[in-house]
Amino acid sequence: MAHPAAGTFSWATGSVHPEIVLGVAALGAAWMGAWIARGEPVPRGRAAFFFGGLATFLVALNGPLHDAAERYLFSAHMVQHLLLTLIAPPCLLAGMPTWMGDAVVGRGRRGRLVRALTRPVPSLMLYTAALAVWHFPAPYDAALETPAWHIAEHASLVVTATLAWWPVLGPSTIAPPLHYGAQILHLFVFGMPMTVIAALVTGAEAPLYEFYVHAPRITRLDPLEDQRLGGLIMWVPAGIVPLAAFTAVFFRWVAAERDDADDPATHH
Repeated sequence: MAHPAAGTFSWATGSVHPEIVLGVAALGAAWMGAWIARGEPVPRGRAAFFFGGLATFLVALNGPLHDAAERYLFSAHMVQHLLLTLIAPPCLLAGMPTWMGDAVVGRGRRGRLVRALTRPVPSLMLYTAALAVWHFPAPYDAALETPAWHIAEHASLVVTATLAWWPVLGPSTIAPPLHYGAQILHLFVFGMPMTVIAALVTGAEAPLYEFYVHAPRITRLDPLEDQRLGGLIMWVPAGIVPLAAFTAVFFRWVAAERDDADDPATHH
């Protein structure tokens, strides 16, 4: 991918990708259509999560953030990756009830495959592998130079992140989430791969990605400073987002235990 001139970039405008907009619109329509077909009112909370996840895709894959990530700044690319792995997938999962999740997972062979891939060990292994591979210099630069590889990069990060979030937020009885205690342990491990990669990127003594070395500068940061900022952007949210989820799971666990203690049926 050829570098455009720095003067062509603006934080106020940006490119719009029709295929992304149409894909997001199709997902939103399918979600609404499922509720209408079921004849149930749409819960506001689930709608906020699901459409928040869809909006995250639009922000990450269109406009100035996408342009800055794809052409100029490693740090912008890391913001994009955080949106695609730590924000959009959990929002989409939280926006789906179990009956919808079961329909997506399916029965038979497909259901067994999804159940296997969403268990803690395989899901975290796949997520870690995707993160590691795409942050090696050669694959990273290839993704920026070749649109097809860039699509593959983003698709694999979204899919594996969804698998890794599933043991906590999986909306399915076929591939159910873990017990609350196991969810907390899973979230502790979940944040580690990105933290390790972020530490390596931040601590590097030279720029790792040739593409950004030759990119026009649209900020005052040189390539190494931009890389270190990107590493920090990965590092901090990689700890904060799982911690926030950890806290939410803990309070849900406490609430569930209290409800069981208050339910007379549980004492017989």
